[in-house]
Amino acid sequence: MDKERGPLRHGVVTEPVRILVVGGGYVGMYTALRLQRKLKAELKSGAVRITVVTPDPYMTYQPFLPEAAAGNISPRHVVVPLRRVLDKCHIVIGEADRIDHTGRTATVTTLASPEDGTGAIQLTYDELVIAPGSISRTLPVPGLADYAIGFKTVEEAIGLRNHVIEQMDIASSTRDPAIRDAALTFVFVGGGYAGVEALAELEDMARYTARYYHNIRPEDLKWILVEASDRILPEVGEEMGRYAIRELRARNIDVRLQTRLDSCEHRVAVLSDGARFPTRTVVWTAGVKPAPILAATDLPLNERGRLACTAELRVAGTEHAWAAGDAAAVPDLTSEEKGKECAPNAQHAVRQAKVLAENIASAVRGGELKEYRHKYVGSVASLGLHKGVAHVYGRKLKGYPAWFMHRAYHLSRVPTFNRKARVLAEWTLAGLFKREIVSLGSLEHPRAEFEIAAGGGPPAKGPAPQEN
Repeated sequence: MDKERGPLRHGVVTEPVRILVVGGGYVGMYTALRLQRKLKAELKSGAVRITVVTPDPYMTYQPFLPEAAAGNISPRHVVVPLRRVLDKCHIVIGEADRIDHTGRTATVTTLASPEDGTGAIQLTYDELVIAPGSISRTLPVPGLADYAIGFKTVEEAIGLRNHVIEQMDIASSTRDPAIRDAALTFVFVGGGYAGVEALAELEDMARYTARYYHNIRPEDLKWILVEASDRILPEVGEEMGRYAIRELRARNIDVRLQTRLDSCEHRVAVLSDGARFPTRTVVWTAGVKPAPILAATDLPLNERGRLACTAELRVAGTEHAWAAGDAAAVPDLTSEEKGKECAPNAQHAVRQAKVLAENIASAVRGGELKEYRHKYVGSVASLGLHKGVAHVYGRKLKGYPAWFMHRAYHLSRVPTFNRKARVLAEWTLAGLFKREIVSLGSLEHPRAEFEIAAGGGPPAKGPAPQEN
């Protein structure tokens, strides 16, 4: 540490070491959580101060978003309240706009900042952790910004659930076959985890929901999965990927490989193979890209816009800057392939956060650093209730065993015993009672009824996917 800072100097507490964590997702939360445990004495004495800057006061456990969308898990159990978990940290709700690492300052726009962009605050630090995660990677597809919805946040997951049930209500209430067909057509773009699991869970939910409509049968619903490559779920291996395709097609899901979405203007999905589908639902899950804050720093980035990092999770060629997860290009020391980097997924993120926190704590105390090393053990994916695929430690599983492994693995990774117990209890109750099939679309516009009652006229509509 710098001469004027450090936990102890000749037995006297000096100015606190200021650790700034940018991001409250996997890496941000797990790093801060472990830091407050490893540096418990220093935090208590005031020798260390940890600040977490995050746009949301919670961490979203993203692997459970498909189950939340399907109604298998309550939305509040998919998120972890940061103020409760990180009770020894200072939480700042806001967006980091710029980071000047040379000057050790971060410019943050908080909830209290005026909408004109003024009023941002400056946070100073000694150690910086960059963990902002990633954002959806979009393409210049005509109509995409107007009509599509993503699937990275709990708000999007719940909004999509409400939207799907709402479309079934529309189809049941209309006599116009064109409106009915468009309402019952659901297009998902992207054959990775997010796209496949979201589609499979929602199709499962919608098929169950159809029994409560007198004029909608499960076969009336049209589900289309669009994937630009020649396979889906590449993480589970080619054989399990082919099995997943067979399983989805057996459920009358139209899986289109080596196909792209060319346009979705005027609520018509136009595919590169010439197919056209009038639809009111386009879900975009075609990859992610680094968060914009990375480009607003003076830290070194690689050709893909991620922070170039060492195996110790330091930003390469930079002192007192650390990164992990989606934002970091970390060398994979377990791979024989030269120059290979760790995949930006949850399996690595959680483990990197542990090593990252231990290295920062060691650096604060003047100790040795250790390298991050984790051999990828495999992947699991859900294909709906009681269905899944898995390729773990060289073993391939499908159907119920894979689904059970998927749930068991992700339950073990949910932070805090309290949250684990809540999720397990909800799964147990879901097995005893019927699914909830209620659409709470009004959640997007909670003041709508009051505005009408107060004479304000019809409320403004929200994003196109949630409109009637």
